[in-house]
Amino acid sequence: MLDLILPLECGGCGAPATRWCAACASALTVAADQPHLVTPRNDPGVPVFALGRYAGARRAAIVALKERRRTDLAAPLSRALALGVHRLLTWGMVGLPLVLVPAPTRRSSARRRGGDPVTRLAVAAVAGHPQLAVAPALRMRALVRDSVGLNSRGRERNVAGRVLLTAHPPRGAEILVVDDIVTTGTTAREAVRVLQTSGARVTGVLTLAYA
Repeated sequence: MLDLILPLECGGCGAPATRWCAACASALTVAADQPHLVTPRNDPGVPVFALGRYAGARRAAIVALKERRRTDLAAPLSRALALGVHRLLTWGMVGLPLVLVPAPTRRSSARRRGGDPVTRLAVAAVAGHPQLAVAPALRMRALVRDSVGLNSRGRERNVAGRVLLTAHPPRGAEILVVDDIVTTGTTAREAVRVLQTSGARVTGVLTLAYA
């Protein structure tokens, strides 16, 4: 009866009667060689890692979490993010103590989405780990447009100088910037620049997907 009133569907493929099917769960599996090093057009000056392509079930889940408030999808996405962080630690690409700083978002977007989904994922990913923390230290200034539909030059003009430091991350810790998607690398580059200017030791960027 509940399915008739509020029908369940998989956040990855739309399959009925389930929130997240086995096939889509498999698509988010973090393989032994993941995350992969990627090279965005705008180099942020630190290594950028991504857990997969922005396509298929991964893309659908990210869009559903952000735009349709499918907060139930935070669980599989945060597990993937947690495994990505673990791999970077295991490989020695980042060290402890480690602070995850979510990429900046617009206040209007966060309000519309019921909070910042990247921060939500980061908090869930590090839960229970005493040497891992999350510091929401960045936000976008006013008048920044949604980047959807902008080309590389447009994204760069849109973000340049508009990332604001709202809090200083803990001293002595390495900083890993986290985001859902990296496209041109413009936001990542500006986030890294602002953090480094404040004296933070940024060692990398990790995203769920790259486009």
